Amino acid sequence: MASKKKLGKGLDAIFNDASMGGDLQSVISAIENKAPQLTQVMIPLKDIRPNPYQPRQYFNEDKLNELAQSIQEHGIFQPIILKESVHGYEIVAGERRFRASQIVGLNDIPAIIVDFSDQQMMEIALLENIQRENLNAIEEAQAYKSLMEKLNLTQEELSKRIGKSRTHIANIVRLLKMPEELQNYVLKGQLSMGHIRPLITIDPVKAVEIAKKAIEQNLSVREVENIVKGIKLQEDRKAKPKEEKPKEYIYVEGLLRKKYRTKIKVDDHAITIKYTDVEDLNRILEMMGVIEEE
Repeated sequence: MASKKKLGKGLDAIFNDASMGGDLQSVISAIENKAPQLTQVMIPLKDIRPNPYQPRQYFNEDKLNELAQSIQEHGIFQPIILKESVHGYEIVAGERRFRASQIVGLNDIPAIIVDFSDQQMMEIALLENIQRENLNAIEEAQAYKSLMEKLNLTQEELSKRIGKSRTHIANIVRLLKMPEELQNYVLKGQLSMGHIRPLITIDPVKAVEIAKKAIEQNLSVREVENIVKGIKLQEDRKAKPKEEKPKEYIYVEGLLRKKYRTKIKVDDHAITIKYTDVEDLNRILEMMGVIEEE
């Protein structure tokens, strides 16, 4: 077994080689690209712990099983990256390979040991998941919020660090204001962000009701959007105050109704006269002098 040599100062050279000038994701990619040239060691799986800053809460079992089958047939081509901790090792990158190896029943796994700070561990955990296998929207939002709070970053600063627009970050973090029940639907993969986005704009109680309906009836994003549009249209109609008719119009309506003994409506630039049948119409026309009495 090779000695457990850590990449500490040696990281500087890799940082210089990284295409984005020191961007952490580029560093991880550089480490993995240089894996054959770097010191690799076999680490017992029992000594390895997940990254404590891992934003992913749910791992797709089908994809893990597919990876496990591949590892069983072909082995592990890409070593995972670990950081030595007080109790064994913590995963910097490669948790899916680690979990798949557990499924297969391997005793140890090839690894490269690095000496990253906690701040770097947080950023790498987020970047690896975002760029390699998409987090769901809530996991992504929680990761952004955690990074901004623990590293004291603004949305603008975070956007530069991870290569996402500030608008994207703001829209994603906004999801955390949703009812927890809605967040759980996304976490569990029952609803997509497309389903959730229109629900943010309506009453939380109604939003949860629609979400449950969407799950039960397997509604599409477009169907959810149409339901929300219908609710907003109804609310707009209820909220729109009735325009009060000028007193002058009301007075004139009264005079005309009394004279012609029928329903008459006076609006801006129009007078509407109601009649019941042809005889009633003739009666009104005679009173107006339009036609002569027979």
